[in-house]
Amino acid sequence: MVGPKYSKPTAPLAPGFKEATNWKQGDGWKIAQPDEPVLSGKWWQLYGDAKLNGLEEQVDSANQTLKIAEANFRQARAAVRFQRAAEAPTIGTSPKIESLRASANTPYFPSSQANNGSGDFVLPVDLTYEVDLWGRVRRSVTAAKEEMQAGGADLETARLSLHAEVAIDYFEVRSADAQEKLLNDTVAAYNKALELTRNRYQGGAAPRSDVAQAQTQLDTARVLATDVMVQRAQYEHALAILIGKLPASFSLPSIPLNVQAPQLPRVPVTLPAQLLERRPDIAGAERRMAAANEQIGIAEAAYYPTLNLAATAGLEGSSLFNWFNWPSRFWAVGPALSETLFDAGRRRATTESARANYDATVANYRQTVLTSFQQVEDNLAVLRILCRELSEQHEATASAEDSLRLFQNRYAGGVDTYLQVVTAQATALANERNDIELMRRQLEANVLLIKAVGGGWNTSNLPVS
Repeated sequence: MVGPKYSKPTAPLAPGFKEATNWKQGDGWKIAQPDEPVLSGKWWQLYGDAKLNGLEEQVDSANQTLKIAEANFRQARAAVRFQRAAEAPTIGTSPKIESLRASANTPYFPSSQANNGSGDFVLPVDLTYEVDLWGRVRRSVTAAKEEMQAGGADLETARLSLHAEVAIDYFEVRSADAQEKLLNDTVAAYNKALELTRNRYQGGAAPRSDVAQAQTQLDTARVLATDVMVQRAQYEHALAILIGKLPASFSLPSIPLNVQAPQLPRVPVTLPAQLLERRPDIAGAERRMAAANEQIGIAEAAYYPTLNLAATAGLEGSSLFNWFNWPSRFWAVGPALSETLFDAGRRRATTESARANYDATVANYRQTVLTSFQQVEDNLAVLRILCRELSEQHEATASAEDSLRLFQNRYAGGVDTYLQVVTAQATALANERNDIELMRRQLEANVLLIKAVGGGWNTSNLPVS
């Protein structure tokens, strides 16, 4: 077998993740122990949300993008059978019955051989077989197997990405519900504040400007409450498409994120070396690298002679009466050796192209590994920082709400102007909205971390032919 033997190239590795040194309890992840089971295939059940579970269960059977990936995988599996067929002889037949009349004016030499036609009845069986002297056929089969495994990894990558997208979009909808509830409550509170300023104005205890400021705050809150509905509608439509439904036939009930918050699971994170075995995109890149290596051997086999065995046998007669007689048999068998002597550099160019393609797949494999480490580190950092930021934000929100109550009481008592109330209202609303936004970002980072560590997949799940 000519050509290079495949050996998996090295990938950039570190002894551990940088963020592991900053790890604290409650960050939304944990260091996986050697005897600890990895994430299950249905990792979304960790959030304890029945509505999310119901949406996720519909993805595999209804998502059209996943169906495309599955069809591509079946096509790659069929290609293995196609290449494997070359390992066996090809047998065919082409029976024919024909009658031939030669022209009387055909120039026969000698003319005594002239005839007025003939009939022919032939039943042949042909056999052809290429002897795989240099491994071209074997490498073609191996390359097809590796491409099929890469297709299987692509299918799992698509499945993992789609399930993660459903979870993220679902939390986006719930975040929008929480924002809408907050803004509707704010509109109700601002309505009461406007009523208070009007009463004070009518009683001569407040200027007209206080009424204008209260009205402006109310109108601004109404605009924000209306605007958040656009975002919710878009994410709801995206969820419908992900589960294979028309947006017109799909709707989600309002479930504010801050009213019924899903639990934040602690994602087990393995060592970087183990991550290479748990990411389907890395496995797919590695299998394509192996297939590209086989193409080099296939290209180099073209420099060597090709040995073909051919045989034909059958029955041939001049009429139906003698077609199947024993003397009507014929056969021919023998090997044929062929070699290209000159092709103006075509084989060299093909080999160089195969080597360049292999180098590109190696670079793509290493880049995929680097990107996977970046994704893990990114989301570990986000979870760690957001854990602290959420605690700080809760304190800031509580302080802003307390400050608002104080200024409202001081205004009602005639101590402060309404400008102080307006400022406190804006500060409190901004902090309350940021509280919800940080919760959403924490859940999104948690989902993305699960995706970054492979979602419970393992190279042992790669398909075999």
